[in-house]
Amino acid sequence: MKVFLNPGHCPGVDCGAVNNDYEVNEAVIVREVGDLVGDYLRKAGCEVKLLQSDNLAGENPNYPNVCASANNWPADVFISLHCNAASAGQANGTECFVFSHWSASDRLAACIQSQIVNSLGTSDRGVKEGPRLIVLHNTTMPAVLVELAFISNDADCEKLIERKREFAAAIARGITDYIAAERGE
Repeated sequence: MKVFLNPGHCPGVDCGAVNNDYEVNEAVIVREVGDLVGDYLRKAGCEVKLLQSDNLAGENPNYPNVCASANNWPADVFISLHCNAASAGQANGTECFVFSHWSASDRLAACIQSQIVNSLGTSDRGVKEGPRLIVLHNTTMPAVLVELAFISNDADCEKLIERKREFAAAIARGITDYIAAERGE
């Protein structure tokens, strides 16, 4: 199985969401989690490519094109990693986005969502449709955008900082659960 990992945003260009109280940003956290997910998946026998770029679908030619890279490889599954944020500090939890429900992407997202929520005890915000999200719209394989937790919520932010390895292991287990189910194992 070929898994394409896309940690969101791009350090030094677009840091994504920020928690100034904890002095952390989304781009760095998701890169660290993505590297760990890649390590777990390689150990499980998957082929992995990881690309963090400020060019999702050709809008910034100064950086590698994420969607084209995944499509041209071609990946079997695509995972984009993010940290959520909200102006309301009480917003918390994990959610996954897919292009549409009742699809292979939806099944993949359900596996990842379940593993994160059950392993880390984050609030279950569910699997949602996000057809306008570039990485879901412009990829040709089952694709999921994972919002690990809210960087803007102190309790979630602490999990993002202190439990990166657990997030990564949960995501990797979700992916391998999906692979096993698709293969009928």
